[in-house]
Amino acid sequence: MKFIEAKEKDIPLIQDLAKRSWEVAYATILSSDQIEYMLRTLYSQNEIKTHLKNPNYRYYLICDESNNSFEGFIGYEQGYQEYTTKLHRIYLVPESKGKGIGKAAIDFLKEKVSSGSDRRIILNVNKNNMAKKFYESQGFSVFDEVVVDIGNGYVMDDYQMEFLFHGDLT
Repeated sequence: MKFIEAKEKDIPLIQDLAKRSWEVAYATILSSDQIEYMLRTLYSQNEIKTHLKNPNYRYYLICDESNNSFEGFIGYEQGYQEYTTKLHRIYLVPESKGKGIGKAAIDFLKEKVSSGSDRRIILNVNKNNMAKKFYESQGFSVFDEVVVDIGNGYVMDDYQMEFLFHGDLT
């Protein structure tokens, strides 16, 4: 498994990986109209370009070296809050699930975060997304619930989860 830091030239690949992942991951959770709206807004060229210009935000493409294929990506922001990194995005294409790639990506993120000053990783996960169980298996726990208006009459109804290094933030 290889993690390659994404650059502006990789935006079309990120968009394609997101679309392939979302079409399966959210098919039974969100309407097709909401999926299309969210992909169009959250994964627009300008949105990703803005992230890439932020010195604290990183995208990494996940490459399976055995067949030289891109299996997904992660996007995270260090210093999101005091001592906190936010995992904004982690998506794998459907055919890569169950191969340990998600665990490898979380381990990669934990390694990146632990080498800096942040001591906590947070993320949001849809309340109906089976990924919640995966995050729990990786040491994350629910600390809150949130409903976020994302426009166009849509909301994200999520659990907020956290992973704490060394047990606390003190």
